[in-house]
Amino acid sequence: MKAIVQHGHGGPEVLEYADVDEPTIKDDEVLVRVRAASVGAWDWHVMRGDPRIMGITGMLKPKNGIPGLDFAGVVEAVGDNVSDLRLGDEVYGEHAGAFAEFVAASQDSLALKPTNTSFEQAASVPVAGITALMGLQDFGQVVPGQRVLIVGAAGGVGTFAVQIAVSMGAEVTGVCSTGSAELVQSLGAHHIIDYTREDVSQNGELYDMVFQVAGDDSLSTYRKLLTPKGTLVLCSGSGGEWFGPIPRILRAVVTSPFVGQRLVTFVAKTSRQRLLDLKDLIEAGDVRPVIERTYPLSEAPEAVGHVEQEHNRGKTVLVV
Repeated sequence: MKAIVQHGHGGPEVLEYADVDEPTIKDDEVLVRVRAASVGAWDWHVMRGDPRIMGITGMLKPKNGIPGLDFAGVVEAVGDNVSDLRLGDEVYGEHAGAFAEFVAASQDSLALKPTNTSFEQAASVPVAGITALMGLQDFGQVVPGQRVLIVGAAGGVGTFAVQIAVSMGAEVTGVCSTGSAELVQSLGAHHIIDYTREDVSQNGELYDMVFQVAGDDSLSTYRKLLTPKGTLVLCSGSGGEWFGPIPRILRAVVTSPFVGQRLVTFVAKTSRQRLLDLKDLIEAGDVRPVIERTYPLSEAPEAVGHVEQEHNRGKTVLVV
């Protein structure tokens, strides 16, 4: 089969379109013919090999030779212990090695794709959608009527977060650039802050929750945007080649017990139930995936390089 293979760490040149063996499935796995796979921040971090601490992305070479996590496709074979999926089912989910024509994935990391989406749209959902859902629901604990600020509202996670927060009854303010304002407003945001023209920390507004999915402002800056009992949810940041966002995350964890505000961080974890929750939101019309552009699988290096620039609106998708 054709796949994108990563032999080492570096720029897009370390990604190669090549022939590899088709994966075999275990008893609890499903073989999926991939129709589309989306590119996320994790993919370019793996490509670069950062953060390097504890070899999270592999010290000398990537832990998985085929990059990619999100995908959508058609079930080609099922293991002996798989009972909920059948041959021909259209599914979406998350599993390492998605930048390929086939992927062998656990049945627990898959669900039937939303009926009202294309494969490309469905492939854009898993990691970004679950990150947004968990950040707002589990960690932000948003309730109707609360004021929610989403920093990075036009990106992969942000576009889902805006829509999910609105569906939860929140009053949503999206932070984005001038060119993305119309998009974010079309997703249901009640207010827009253009960070190229306005310093969000200086507008005098306070929020019940700040969801930081982009940007690298200091912890103190985000705290100034919160009500005295507000919640800050951190889920991104750069911070350097070796440690990435870990220092800021640790500061939040250490600070939180000593202030009235809740400062939390998390790592999204895919499950069938989460995928089904997102499927329900999409089929109900409360959430629609946003795709900025698509590339053929063979052009994955260019696609990952594009996402690395961190100015994309919505998701970038590979068509297989």
